[in-house]
Amino acid sequence: MSIVSENIKHLRKLKNWTQGDFAEKIDIKRSLVGAYEEGRADPRLNNLLNMSKVFKVPVDFLISKDLSSLSEEQILKLSAPRKPYSKVLSITVDKNNEELIDLIPQKASAGYLNGYADPEYLEELPKFQLPNLPKSGTYRAFEITGDSMLPLRPGTIVIGKYLEDVTDIKNGRCYVILSKEEGVVYKRVFDYTLENGKLFLVSDNKAYSPYDIPVSDVIEIWEAKAYLSMDLPDYSDDTMDFEQLKSIVLDLQQEVIKLKDHHPRLN
Repeated sequence: MSIVSENIKHLRKLKNWTQGDFAEKIDIKRSLVGAYEEGRADPRLNNLLNMSKVFKVPVDFLISKDLSSLSEEQILKLSAPRKPYSKVLSITVDKNNEELIDLIPQKASAGYLNGYADPEYLEELPKFQLPNLPKSGTYRAFEITGDSMLPLRPGTIVIGKYLEDVTDIKNGRCYVILSKEEGVVYKRVFDYTLENGKLFLVSDNKAYSPYDIPVSDVIEIWEAKAYLSMDLPDYSDDTMDFEQLKSIVLDLQQEVIKLKDHHPRLN
């Protein structure tokens, strides 16, 4: 069964409606409700809109988010107006009115918690542009600390795209989170705001335990889109060294000479 089928059946039962009750409320035949709930038919847009009204659930949640494990109280939160987690996003632009990418170095990350909305603070930060980033978003760069997100090492610069709503989080993706208690952190994020009003943060380095933070503490969310690193891979420990490489090249040259000796046409 599809998500929408499960959602329709679950929401109807939470309301204690029979299939006939529900069919009457959205002005369709009872048999069609059965077809929807059993996955034998998909609701048309006008019927989805009517369902959205009687269930008080947005259409996009009805068709794309699994609601079958949520209580009626949790589902009612979907109908409440969703306030953005951040009220102000200051940006800087160049002389051509093109947005610049502000860089938050390690030493400035603590001050960013207080200055994120202050244009004068942002004006003092280093800035740069990347030619290949889509123009559809606002970007900011953060120099990460610690080894919790290996193989990205301390000093790596993560470039994030600003998220306007916490519901845009894609579970398991990497984000830079600015929060009241934690400041700037770079983690994999899982959205549990509907279940308990929190975000679940996970490190790639298993030595660090996952933890959660209240979404009410979140100030900014930046989806990781690229990274810059000055830490070039060192192959000396786990691959061949220069002398080994030179020996292989010499062996290949000898093989070529032998091949030419046995096949004069190659000369």
